[in-house]
Amino acid sequence: MYLRPAEKECLDRLTARLETTKSDVLRRGLEALERQISDPDHHPALRIIGIVSMADDPEIDVARDHDDVLADGEIASWPGPPPREAKSG
Repeated sequence: MYLRPAEKECLDRLTARLETTKSDVLRRGLEALERQISDPDHHPALRIIGIVSMADDPEIDVARDHDDVLADGEIASWPGPPPREAKSG
């Protein structure tokens, strides 16, 4: 595997600081990257799990009302005030 000089220096620093091998530093880096990508807060598909768990109200049937639960969860994640509901009729 080719590392640019700055990357090699970084690997050397981490190896010394952690008092371990270069292989261990690389393995730990891969594990950290995988956790970061798998984190529901950073992974759109996995965020659905967190959104569904937001339906704590026993009146809500998540299986039946999944579209509403997902939409409400998505809207709640947006910054700023919630959008106004459209008036019918």
